[in-house]
Amino acid sequence: MASQDWLEKDFYKVLGVAKDVSEAELKKVYRKLARKYHPDSNPGDAKAEAKFKEITEANSVLSDPETRKEYDQFRAMGGGARFTAPGGNPGANNAGFEDVFANLFGGRGGGFGGFGGPMPGADLSAATTIPFIDSINGTTIRLNYEGMAAINAKIPAGVSDGQKIKLRGKGQPSPNGGPNGDLIITVSVKPHSVFSRDGNNLRLTVPITFAEAVLGATISVPTLGGDPVKLKVAPNTPNGRVLRVKGKGVPSAKGTGDLLASVEVLVPTHISDKAAKALAEFDELLPKEDPRADLLNRAGLL
Repeated sequence: MASQDWLEKDFYKVLGVAKDVSEAELKKVYRKLARKYHPDSNPGDAKAEAKFKEITEANSVLSDPETRKEYDQFRAMGGGARFTAPGGNPGANNAGFEDVFANLFGGRGGGFGGFGGPMPGADLSAATTIPFIDSINGTTIRLNYEGMAAINAKIPAGVSDGQKIKLRGKGQPSPNGGPNGDLIITVSVKPHSVFSRDGNNLRLTVPITFAEAVLGATISVPTLGGDPVKLKVAPNTPNGRVLRVKGKGVPSAKGTGDLLASVEVLVPTHISDKAAKALAEFDELLPKEDPRADLLNRAGLL
C-alpha cells in the first residue's frame, strides 16, 4: 500500500530509468546499481549505504507490477490532478478527491485531512547477505533505521539466493493511527566453497583415487554443519557417478532433501618409474577395447 511519501520520491529517477521501462531492463539496472552500492563493496561508506537503501526501496516498488501500477496512479493524482465539484466550487473538491482515492486503493481512502480510513505506514525495504549455512538453517538479522527501534528480522530456513521475504507490520508506523507498513528483505546468499544447492538437495564433488574407483572403497564425505558420513564406492565406479546420502539436504515443509556427491577420479600428476611400469603391466592385462569406439560410431566416423 502506498503512503504519502510516494508523492515526494521519484523511484524512476532514483534508478535512472524511463517510466515505460520493461521489467527485464528494470531488473538489469537494479542489479548493476545494487552491486555498485552494496555495503560489502563499500565498507564504512555511509553515502553508498544510503544510496543502496534508496535504490532497493525503489526496486521493491517498481519490480512488483501491482505496486508499480498503484505508485504510477498515486503519483499522477498527487502531482497535479484536480477534482472540481459541480458548479466549479473549489471548496467542494474534497469529496471528489476522496472518491477517486478510495476507488484507487480499494476503498480504504487516503487518510488526508480525515478523508476515508487511516493510511498504513510506508513499507521498508532492506537487503542482506547471509552465509550459505544460514540460508539452509535459517537465521535472525538486526536492522536499524533512523528514527525507529531496531528490528529483529527472522530469515526462514531454506531461503534461496535473491528471494524476497515480507515481514508484515515491520515497516514504518502510520502517520494517523493506521497499521504499520511491511518490511521487504531481499536476501543474497554467499556461495559455499564445497556445497551448492539444487532445489532441496545439496551437491558436492568428492575426489577419489583411481584404485578406489576400480577396486571400491568406503570414503568419508562432509555434510553441511554436521559430522562426516561414510559412503560406499562400488567397484568399477565411473567418473561423474552421483552417490546419494538421504536426508542430508535442505529442510522444507515437504521434507528434507538429499546430499548428492559426484565422484571425481583423480589422475596422479607425478608417478615413479616403478609405478609407471606397474601401470603399463596392468594395462596389458585389460581387455583390448577402444574406449572411444562408441563415440566415433555415434559421430558417424566408423
